[in-house]
Amino acid sequence: MTPNNAIQTSNLTRHFQTIRAVDHLSFEVPSGIVFGFLGPNGSGKTTTIRLLLGLLEPSRGRSEVLGYDTSTQSDQIRQKCGAILEHHGLYERLSAEDNLEFYGRVWHISASDRQSRIKELLTHLDLWDRRKEITGTWSRGMKQKLAFARTLLHRPSLVFLDEPTAGLDPVAAAALREDLAGMAGREGLTVFLTTHNLAEAEKLCQHVAVIRQGKLLAIGSPETLRTQGSKPRLEIRGRSFSQALLTELRARTETASLIQSDHQLTIELKEVTDVYPLVNLVVQSGAQVEEVIKSKASLEDVFLTLMEEDK
Repeated sequence: MTPNNAIQTSNLTRHFQTIRAVDHLSFEVPSGIVFGFLGPNGSGKTTTIRLLLGLLEPSRGRSEVLGYDTSTQSDQIRQKCGAILEHHGLYERLSAEDNLEFYGRVWHISASDRQSRIKELLTHLDLWDRRKEITGTWSRGMKQKLAFARTLLHRPSLVFLDEPTAGLDPVAAAALREDLAGMAGREGLTVFLTTHNLAEAEKLCQHVAVIRQGKLLAIGSPETLRTQGSKPRLEIRGRSFSQALLTELRARTETASLIQSDHQLTIELKEVTDVYPLVNLVVQSGAQVEEVIKSKASLEDVFLTLMEEDK
């Protein structure tokens, strides 16, 4: 395993009878980053996490996590990792402080270290003033914050977060994302994150991988995937786009596509180019221009394109 990688897999495969949930996955996760693992429901994301934690045996292939073999050294892996999977893992009849106290004892953290660590985490997550409250009375967003604190309690090197903002309202989800980004930087963590929220992945992740039906479709930084998987696009909003203008644009430019609606002209270019001549041409044609936007496709656009291409 490369020293700078937290995770490395080679042809990792897992069958469930006739279903191949994970299909020859080979990828690397550099240490110290937030890594997004993206795919539709049933694509093999949760199964991959269970394989990496040593909770499942692979049918074929191998993987290493933090330098440990997942098939033979799973205990060491789980000691150095944290995880939030399907359930938050909290005892809802206990207070927030007592939940962390219990897990601190499970991890054999000394009493003095438990107290200081609990205060540190709850303070950073804005939960310290509510530490005596019974967890079962809390909102889903607050429970997820406390689950995040539970995951970080023993200072793991790597945490697995499976859809951590699923089911949260937009305000709670944004707060948890902010906490995750801040704590990841402060704690020096590697974070392996699955999410359906592509905007979330684009904001949080330094690298992402896209899978479908257990197969790896793409991997790289969000910027790299946007560049490789989409063409630059020029959107001109206004009115009075004449047919003569559309004919002239097609003649003057090598466009991948040109789409006109009542109040918008979208030009998808084959390559990055100077768009001033195109805008000038539109203005000179007599069109009434209200707004001009030059953009690349979002990570969500790339994701949807990959899903279509793999069908």
